[in-house]
Amino acid sequence: MVAPFVRHRGRAVTLPRRDVDTDQIIPKQFLKGVERTGFGPALFHDWRYRPDGSPDPAFELNSPDAQGATILITGPNFGCGSSREHAVWALAQYGFRAIIAPSFADIFVANCYRNGVLPVRLPATLVDALIRSTEGGVYEVMVDLEQQVISDDRGFSARFSAEPYGRELLLRGLDEIGRTLLEEPSIAAYERSHA
Repeated sequence: MVAPFVRHRGRAVTLPRRDVDTDQIIPKQFLKGVERTGFGPALFHDWRYRPDGSPDPAFELNSPDAQGATILITGPNFGCGSSREHAVWALAQYGFRAIIAPSFADIFVANCYRNGVLPVRLPATLVDALIRSTEGGVYEVMVDLEQQVISDDRGFSARFSAEPYGRELLLRGLDEIGRTLLEEPSIAAYERSHA
C-alpha cells in the first residue's frame, strides 16, 4: 500500500536538465541493499554533494527555496537509462509525489505509478512556463489527479492525461499486489471451478 494520490498541493523545485538517467537519480553504489528503504538521502548524490560530502550550494535541490519540495519540474526524457526501480524509490523517499516533464522513459513511468509517484507529461512550452514561475522564490502547484489538472494561484492551469491503470493505482493508494487482491473473489471463484 502507498498513500493515495487524489489531489496534492506542494512546493515545486525545478531541475531544468534533459535526459536525466536513472544512474544520475540514484547512483549504482547505493544499490547494494535488498531493502526498499534508505534511498532518499542518496537522490542525485553526485550532483547534490561535493567530493568532501558537503552539499553543493549550486545544485537546484540544495536551494533554500527547494527545501520541503514535493513536486519536481524537469526536462525531457526524465528517467531514461536502466529500468532500476530504485530511482523512483529514491524520489519518493526524498518526498516527491509528482514529477512534471515534457517526456519520460516508458519503464520509468510504469515504476512511478507502481510506487506512488505521479508522472505528469506536459508540452515543453507549459513546462517552461512552470520553470519560469519558480524563479521568483517559493512556488506552489496543485496537482489534481482526479480531474487531471495542474494549477497554481497565479492563473496557470493545464490538463494532463494519466494512464488509466496507473491512475487507478494512485487514486486508490494501491501497489500491483493490492490491485490484484481486489480481484480476490473472482480469483477464488475461478479456483473453485477448476478444483
